[in-house]
Amino acid sequence: MHMADALVAPAVAGMMYASSAVAAAYSVKKVRLNADPKKVPVMGVMGAFVFAAQMINFTIPGTGSSGHLCGGMLLSALLGPYAGFLTMIGVLAIQCLLFADGGLLALGCNIWNMAFYGCFLGSLLIWKPMMRQGMSKAKITAASVLGCMLTLQLGAFSVALETFASGITELPFAAFVGFMQPIHLAIGLVEGLITAAVLVFVYEARPELLFCGAGGEKKAGRFSFKHTMAILGVSAALIGGLLSLAASSHPDGLEWSIEKITGSTELEASGGIYDRAGSIQETTSLLPDYAWKGSDSAAGTAFSGLIGGTVVVAVCVGACYIFQFFRKERKTT
Repeated sequence: MHMADALVAPAVAGMMYASSAVAAAYSVKKVRLNADPKKVPVMGVMGAFVFAAQMINFTIPGTGSSGHLCGGMLLSALLGPYAGFLTMIGVLAIQCLLFADGGLLALGCNIWNMAFYGCFLGSLLIWKPMMRQGMSKAKITAASVLGCMLTLQLGAFSVALETFASGITELPFAAFVGFMQPIHLAIGLVEGLITAAVLVFVYEARPELLFCGAGGEKKAGRFSFKHTMAILGVSAALIGGLLSLAASSHPDGLEWSIEKITGSTELEASGGIYDRAGSIQETTSLLPDYAWKGSDSAAGTAFSGLIGGTVVVAVCVGACYIFQFFRKERKTT
C-alpha cells in the first residue's frame, strides 16, 4: 500500500509529513522513558523481519491482486505502540530511499497509513484491552486478525481521502473506496493470520517479550532470549533472501484498485517538486524495485532482501543509541 508521489499533492504531503512527525516526536519522548535494554535487539531484529515480510506479496485468490504484510500490529504487539511506530518509520524510510518503494513526497502519507493505525490504534484499542486479563493463543489470534483487518481498512480509507484531498480526478472518491476497502479487507485477514502465527511463537518462546507482558501469568518460555532472537533473525534472512523470490507478480491492493479505475497501475505527475523528489530518490535508490539497476536477476532480489534487513537492523539499533532509548536506570547510592 505504498503510495507513489503522483497520488498526493504537495500541500497534502506536507500536512501528512507534519502529522507523522508529531507522532514520531511524541513516540521518541515516550520510548526514552522505557528502561528496558532488551528492547534494543528486538527493535532491530523485528524491524528486519517486517522489512523482509513486506517483500513477499501473497496472491488474493480470484482477484488478480496481491497483498503484503504492513507490520504495524506485529511490531506494536512486541515493542508497544511508540517503539513499534519508530521501527516502522525506519523500515518505510529505508524502503523509500534505498529501494524506491513508495514516493519520497508521499513518505509522510505512507508512515501514517501503514504505521500509525497499526501501532497506535491496533495496539492501544485492540491488543492492550484484549490482553488485560491475561494472554492465550486464542486471544492473540483474535486480536491479531481483528487488529490487522481494522487498521488496514483505516489505512486504505486514508489513501482514498488523501487522493481526494489532493484533487486526483482520475480516481473518483466513491469508486476508489469501492475497490480499496474490500480488497484490503481480504489482505488484512491474511496479514492477521501471519501476525498471529509469529506472535503465538513468541508467546510460546518468551511470553514476557509481548507488550503487556504475559498478563501476570507464570508462564515459562521454551527458549532463551538469545535463542528466540536468533530464530527470528534467521527467519528474517531466509524470508528476505530466499522466500522473497516466490512473491506474487500480481499488483498489490492499491495498484489493483488504481488499475480497475484507470486501466493502469500507475499515474503520472509533473512539476518542480515532483521532479526534485524523483531526482533525490533516483540518487539514493541503489537497488530500485529490490533489484540491481538494469537487471531482473533473482540474485539482485535476494541481495536486496539481505542487505535491506541488515540496514534496518543498523538504523534501528543505531537510533536506540543516538536517542538514548531503553537506557538502564542507574541506581543512586
